[in-house]
Amino acid sequence: MSFLALRDIRKTFGDVVAIDTFDLDVERGEFVVLVGPSGCGKTTVLRIVAGLESPTSGTLELAGADITALSPRERDVAMVFQNYALYPHMTVRKNLAFGLRMRRVARDEIDRRVAEVARTLAIEGLLDRYPSQLSGGQRQRVALGRAIVREPKLFLMDEPLSNLDAELRVATRAELIRLHERLGVTTLYVTHDQVEAMTLGDRLVVLNAGRVEQIGTPAEVYGRPRSLFVARFLGSPPINVLEATASPDAGGCTVAVGERRATLGEAAAARLSRGTAGGDGERRVTVGLRPESIRIVGDIVRDIDGDIVADGAATAPGNGAAALRGTVDLVENLGKETIIFVRCSHPTIGEAIIEAIGPADFAGVKGAGVALDFDAEHLHFFDPASGLSLTSP
Repeated sequence: MSFLALRDIRKTFGDVVAIDTFDLDVERGEFVVLVGPSGCGKTTVLRIVAGLESPTSGTLELAGADITALSPRERDVAMVFQNYALYPHMTVRKNLAFGLRMRRVARDEIDRRVAEVARTLAIEGLLDRYPSQLSGGQRQRVALGRAIVREPKLFLMDEPLSNLDAELRVATRAELIRLHERLGVTTLYVTHDQVEAMTLGDRLVVLNAGRVEQIGTPAEVYGRPRSLFVARFLGSPPINVLEATASPDAGGCTVAVGERRATLGEAAAARLSRGTAGGDGERRVTVGLRPESIRIVGDIVRDIDGDIVADGAATAPGNGAAALRGTVDLVENLGKETIIFVRCSHPTIGEAIIEAIGPADFAGVKGAGVALDFDAEHLHFFDPASGLSLTSP
């Protein structure tokens, strides 16, 4: 039996459907991240679990008990909000102890728990300060401490790091990972940040417009996206999306992307929309190619008049001709690597701008020729009508 189970959850606000048929099983001690763009319904799910919103239909179970109709107080869950929600007139010590006092926990037990949590979060020296005297990172640790000190069955976290600067966000994210490893409390975490989702979650729940797009481990969701939406949402730089043609053959169909060809089996070919893109049963197919799967295999050096004086991109080592060739449209140097936007033209994909990741010392400039190569097994295929993967289960 799952520790937390959401069954057929639906939530509407008038005519607006915020959550549509949401199902989720969370195991004891698991860290599950709800991720998706703003407005996709992830915070609504969290508020329903907390009891701050009632589902229009569906049921919730926690530790084997039906909590659908219970008040937030009766659910034994602790929530960490995006805006910290600390009491400004109370010291850190009193903020940490407040929830325990409301539950009439003995004073000695309150003191013990507060001291233990303060040590865990390294806020012992802040106990007599007020929230206005704390930095953003310190306030966030106090907000986490107020949840931890209750020793609840379930942690709910609603974008707790979004108000922190980039450096502090990375540090606090690492603290959260260590904290979860130490406490092992089941956690439901909401974020729109894909890096947070990928690094924190045992499993991800990708939401889009109130519906679940995919549930799986970070590696599964990133490596085998079940829809074009998931493939686009996870990944930085984002996945390249190209339009190609699938030509029928004896085993299903063949898709050509530049000079590389991949075979879609009979099952995948059967899932492809029936709209034709030409004669002989050809059909359009959407292809995804992640920038890190692309190799920069050479560049064309031009003289001041634009004439080619050296062509290092004629072939790709070990693969014959390079998969695609084009000209540099934009270069973004990130220090450790370079993002290269290449304008390509090929009969198999038409005109397209492709993002690739190159070395930090990439010397190409706008207008310079460049050759790209990749392995066919790194291509992702999606139905252009439904956006669903043709190869993922």
